[in-house]
Amino acid sequence: MSKHGRILVAMSGGVDSSVAAVMLHEQGYEVIGLTMKTWDYASSGGSSKETGCCSLDSINDARALAVGYGFPHYILDIRSEFGDFVIDNFVDEYLAGRTPNPCVLCNTHIKWEALLKRADKLDCEYIATGHYANIRLQDNGRYVISKGKDENKDQSYVLWGVSQKNLARTKFPLGSFSKPEIRQMAMDMGQIELAGKSESYEICFVPDNDYRAFLRHKVGDLEERVAGGNFVLTDGTIVGKHKGYPFYTIGQRKGLGIALGHPMFVTNIQPETNTVVLGTADELERKQAWVKNLNLVKYETITEPIEAVTKIRYKDAGTQSTIVQMGQHMKVDFHHSVSGIAPGQSAVFYEGNDLLGGGFLM
Repeated sequence: MSKHGRILVAMSGGVDSSVAAVMLHEQGYEVIGLTMKTWDYASSGGSSKETGCCSLDSINDARALAVGYGFPHYILDIRSEFGDFVIDNFVDEYLAGRTPNPCVLCNTHIKWEALLKRADKLDCEYIATGHYANIRLQDNGRYVISKGKDENKDQSYVLWGVSQKNLARTKFPLGSFSKPEIRQMAMDMGQIELAGKSESYEICFVPDNDYRAFLRHKVGDLEERVAGGNFVLTDGTIVGKHKGYPFYTIGQRKGLGIALGHPMFVTNIQPETNTVVLGTADELERKQAWVKNLNLVKYETITEPIEAVTKIRYKDAGTQSTIVQMGQHMKVDFHHSVSGIAPGQSAVFYEGNDLLGGGFLM
C-alpha cells in the first residue's frame, strides 16, 4: 500500500506533467498516468506534422516515462466530448462576433470531469495536473486556487471555472516551483530530451495557430457568407470592405488590409450586419466591464464591492478594479482605462495571489 494513496495524473508527454507524475511517485503516492486524446489533427485541416499534447509521439513519451518508473499508464479517448463541446463552442463564438477561450472551457467542462470519472473507476482519491498554480483549503471550507511561484508560467487564469467539488480532489505539484527548476529536475532524472522540449502556446486543435483557416475548414461556405462586409469608423463612415467579421478580433491592428494614414484597431464587431468597426487606440479603452457565467472560488458570493486585480487576457498584467456581484453578473469598474476588452474572453479576479473567481466578458 502506498504512503499517500492512489492518484491519477494527467500526462500530456510534456516536461511539466511528466515531472509532476515522477514527483508524486517519489513522494509515495501510487501514481496512475493518463493521457487524454482530445482531438484528431487530420480532421482539423492541418497541413504540417502532428505536434503537441495529442500527437502519437507525446502519447508514447508519456507511456515510456510511466513504464520506466513502474507505474501504469492509460490512454483516454475523449475526442467526441471535446469536439462536441469545445470545438463547436469555438466556432459558434467566432460566428457570434466574440473571441472564445477554449482552454478554460476544456478545463471546466471536459478535462476535470473526464479525469475524475476515470479516477473513480480506478479507485483514485485524487487527480493531479502539471499546471503552475497552488490550491489550499481555507477556514470557510472553500478550496482556493492561488498563483504559482513562477509569475511567467502561472496558469491560474485558465482554472477559474473548476468547481469546488472538483478542486477538493485536485493537486498541483508544480505550484511552488519555477519552470527552470522543473527543467532541471527533468535533467536530474536523466530525461535530457524531455527537459529540452519546447513549449506550445497554441490552441491544441488549431493547426499552425491559424484560427481563420480552421474556421474555413469547419464551416465550408463561411467565406461566401461573410465576405464583403463594411469597415466603418465609430461615427458610421464606411472606409472599406473586409473579408468577413469572424476573421477579426477586438484590438487587432495588423492584417486589416486597409490603410487610413494612422494606426487603427478593431473596436467592435457587429455580426448581425457583418460590420467591423475601426477606431483609434483611445477608442479601444474602457473603464467598465460586465462579466457573465461566473464561477466564484475564494468566496461563495461577492455582493459587497471588493477591491481586486482583474485580468482580461492570459498574459495581461491585471488592473486594479472594484468588483461587485449583480445577480448572475459581475460589474467591474477599473481604476484606470484598459484596452481591448474582447467579449468571450475570460475576466479573472485576484485578491493578492488568490483567485477570487472569473467569468466571460460580455
